[in-house]
Amino acid sequence: MEEQIVSAIQIAGDPRAAQDIKVPAFEFVNKLRQEPQAWRPCLSIFTHLPRHENVVRVFSLEIVNNAIRAGIVDSQGLGLVKEQLMAYLQREYTPQPGSSTSAPDSPSIENKIAQTITYLFCALYDSAWPTFFDDLLNLCTTSTGQKDNLIGIAFYLRVVNSIHDEVGDQLQARSREEQERANTMKDLIRARDVTKIAQSWQEILGQWRISNGTIGDLTMTAVGKWVSWIDISLVVNQQMLQLISQQVEQARIQDLSWEEEKARDAAVDALTEIVSKKMPSTDKINMIDFMGLQGIVERVSAWPILTDQKKSHYDVDLAERVAQLVNAVVLDIVRALENEQQSSETWRKAEQMLRSFLPQLLRYFSDEYDDVCTHALQGMTDVLAFLRRAFQGDEFVSQRAAILWPILKAILSKSRIDEFADIDGEYDGENTEEAEFLELRKRLSNLQQSIAAADEQLYIDAVSELVNDTFQKMQSEGQSLNWRDVDLALHEMYLLGDLAIKSGGLYQKNKPNSPSAERLVRMMLLMVTSNIGAYPVPGIQTQYLEICVRYASFFEKHTEYIQPVLQSFLQLAHSANLRVRLRSWYLLQRFVKHQRHNVGPVADAVVPNLQDLLVIKAELPQRNEDDDSDEETTDSTFTSQLYLFETVGCIISTSNVPAEKQIQYAQIVMRPIFTDVQNNLNTAKSNKQACLQVHHDLMALGNIARGYFDMQAASASQQAAANIPAAIKEAFAQVSEVTLVALETLKASFDIRTAARFTFSRLLGMVGQQMLQQLPRWVEGLLTETSSRDEIAQLLRLLDQVTFGFKNDVFNFLDTLFGGLLQRVWSGISASTTGTDDEVQLAELKREYLNFLLVVLGNGLGGILVSTTNQPHFETVIESIEHFTKDTSDPTTAKMAFQLLARMCMVWGGQDVVAGQIHADMTQPGQQELPGFKRFMMTRFSPLCWAMPSNPNFNAKDGQSRQVLMEAAGLQKTIYAKNGQEYISYLRVTELPNLGLQGPMLEEFFAKLTTLDVKAWKSWFAKFVSSGGAA
Repeated sequence: MEEQIVSAIQIAGDPRAAQDIKVPAFEFVNKLRQEPQAWRPCLSIFTHLPRHENVVRVFSLEIVNNAIRAGIVDSQGLGLVKEQLMAYLQREYTPQPGSSTSAPDSPSIENKIAQTITYLFCALYDSAWPTFFDDLLNLCTTSTGQKDNLIGIAFYLRVVNSIHDEVGDQLQARSREEQERANTMKDLIRARDVTKIAQSWQEILGQWRISNGTIGDLTMTAVGKWVSWIDISLVVNQQMLQLISQQVEQARIQDLSWEEEKARDAAVDALTEIVSKKMPSTDKINMIDFMGLQGIVERVSAWPILTDQKKSHYDVDLAERVAQLVNAVVLDIVRALENEQQSSETWRKAEQMLRSFLPQLLRYFSDEYDDVCTHALQGMTDVLAFLRRAFQGDEFVSQRAAILWPILKAILSKSRIDEFADIDGEYDGENTEEAEFLELRKRLSNLQQSIAAADEQLYIDAVSELVNDTFQKMQSEGQSLNWRDVDLALHEMYLLGDLAIKSGGLYQKNKPNSPSAERLVRMMLLMVTSNIGAYPVPGIQTQYLEICVRYASFFEKHTEYIQPVLQSFLQLAHSANLRVRLRSWYLLQRFVKHQRHNVGPVADAVVPNLQDLLVIKAELPQRNEDDDSDEETTDSTFTSQLYLFETVGCIISTSNVPAEKQIQYAQIVMRPIFTDVQNNLNTAKSNKQACLQVHHDLMALGNIARGYFDMQAASASQQAAANIPAAIKEAFAQVSEVTLVALETLKASFDIRTAARFTFSRLLGMVGQQMLQQLPRWVEGLLTETSSRDEIAQLLRLLDQVTFGFKNDVFNFLDTLFGGLLQRVWSGISASTTGTDDEVQLAELKREYLNFLLVVLGNGLGGILVSTTNQPHFETVIESIEHFTKDTSDPTTAKMAFQLLARMCMVWGGQDVVAGQIHADMTQPGQQELPGFKRFMMTRFSPLCWAMPSNPNFNAKDGQSRQVLMEAAGLQKTIYAKNGQEYISYLRVTELPNLGLQGPMLEEFFAKLTTLDVKAWKSWFAKFVSSGGAA
């Protein structure tokens, strides 16, 4: 059996083996992993003499490990594994007098045995192997009694580190049972052997720390790992600290071996772990003082390998580790200052320590290497937060500045791109080093905000000095100035806005609103006169444009700079750099939108200069070959190009551009698009490229309308449309007709329907009454047999817009459309769903359906629902709403359904019988009462208020469910307002007795319903239902 296993493993691991024998070998070894007793022959294979090759031994021991870890080895078997492995270790890891020594095991074998011994420890230490550590320590000694067996010491330390990983590592995920077991093992170690283990570390370090780097590394690693869960006095004592310190001070030697460097680094890490051990602040401050960490850090930091940052022998790895140590110390010092009373001795010592460690924290924070700086960031963050609270008030101005100024200088210095960094100013997101720097810069900006909060004037002065000096150099040196300096100045100028425009803009009552705003205005004056937009670095060009947009209010007071800045925008809009070009298109739109009332005089310079960029060329989506997903790349150029069309719309809308010029600009842009649509329309029926071209054309037309007429600022209404010049209205009427023709021709295309719907929504406010005649054609084109739920929902949203904008003028149109539209909606709602996307679209469709009915009722068009044409659908409408009120799985829709029923009651229920029951803004004056509806609302609507609460799946204490109950209560209040005592009688005789409400509970219900206002009644009813009638 053993020979068969060995042969199979050898074949499976041999890359030269023939495939016909390799496949059966793989199958055999895979079956071996599943065999419960496979560990027995594998154990023998591992300990066999002469040794098998490493691949066989590693695999065999892995089988043993898995069996122990899985718990399938019984106690007798565990004893066998222990016996054979300890015999192996005694034979192979302990030199025997007069016997030849075998070649040492490879590191992979040693680690695998250490893992096996660890698993045996977890299984046997509590009862069957209490001498575990004594047996391992015996491997460290020879006949002399000294710990001088290097191979045995190394193995012992590997096991010690492995045991921590198994039972003490807080980052390892464990089940509750596994964690309890790990805690038990740690308790046993602390009770039995931890003292001798700590003593062994001292003895090993005392003998080997200098002469063997590997042993020093393993020992320091063990100290650093175990210190978090053992008594701190076992490590923090004079002898151990001296040994650790001596290991750390190896840093003064420049030509250490790799093993010695690892030992030194591990010693620094051990100090960091010791400092990071949780304990009360008083104990922590005393421990830091006792350890003499300040002296250790100062000595290490003064050695050449940590002082000559520009030299090749500068040790970045060591600098990172010392930075971590300083950071850990500072975090605990600040924590003590925050937790302790200022009058206490601990606070005094901590405050003195902070002053001592702050220079070291600043030294590593300002290190030339960003990785070193990153390790000191959290400590600096906490220090600044503490200083902001501790040094409040004018009496601390000088003291505060003395501390914050060097920190701020370091922050500004680290925010500058390093000369030797692989960053070219593109900021394209494809450079890893660039991405890491931008993340660091983001964190540094947070520190700047902390300094600004602590001493705003200091921050403003520092940034002003940096920016002003840079721009003045720019004016004298031009483009020869180092681009990194310009980049930093623009970055800081952008950040200053967080302070300067936090209240909205730069100006208040025609004056800068704050000292920071005043300084920023001066910076803007320098920037716009420095021709920075022409600087040939992409990142600087885009930052310049971003700043012009961010501080657009500056140009409202300094309109003389709009033309030169717009010229920079136009130049960069034609940039050869794609990223700059696309970004400038978006930023140009934002800038023009901000300055739409000031760009009239320069409109002639803008629109003609954009003409060559407005040529539309559709590109079919392509599969990304570097990506395994099915996603296709989108036409990002066209997406950005749409901002240019919107920009043109903004300029056309400018009031100080003459009407004839507006028409001229509109025709310059629109006519080529109209021609393009006409040229591609027939081809688009069978050609995807042509169809996409038409889609792009329609989207461009829609964005021109969007730029001209802000739908949010002025709704789609006849009054708004009336303010548009007739010639412009006619131009957009042409847009509407062209879009309609394209839609009617290509309505089978989803993309065309999407583009047409977008354009339609923008044209409603532009064309006004002329749109009414086209509405049937629009709906017919947008609502096809293949329209998805999402498309139907979006059409309902458009009809909301139409209803609100035209009100009574669309009565006949909606009356004719209503029945067919409802059939499509109900068909979409009743269709099955096949995934999350379908469920989201279904929920959206239900809400848009209910909202559409609410809009119709709310705009005086309720007669549509009960007209002669739509009476056959009325009962189905009511049934659909009733269904939604009972659906516990969708409380949002249920809430809207109750709101809709209440609205119906107000519209068709006639005058209130009981005054003051409904909010004034909810009444519907002038609505015609529907005969029989008073009775209808009692018999059909009122019972619905109890249907959902009666459902066993309804959770009345859920927040959304409570809102449903409150809307149901609102419906009851409305019904009472319309019917008065007749509703009370109906409830008393017919409805409530069936629900078990009687006696005092019933009378209380009526009392609250008739006396409480709407808000109080809703709250009472929700509480009444959720508490089972005990409100």
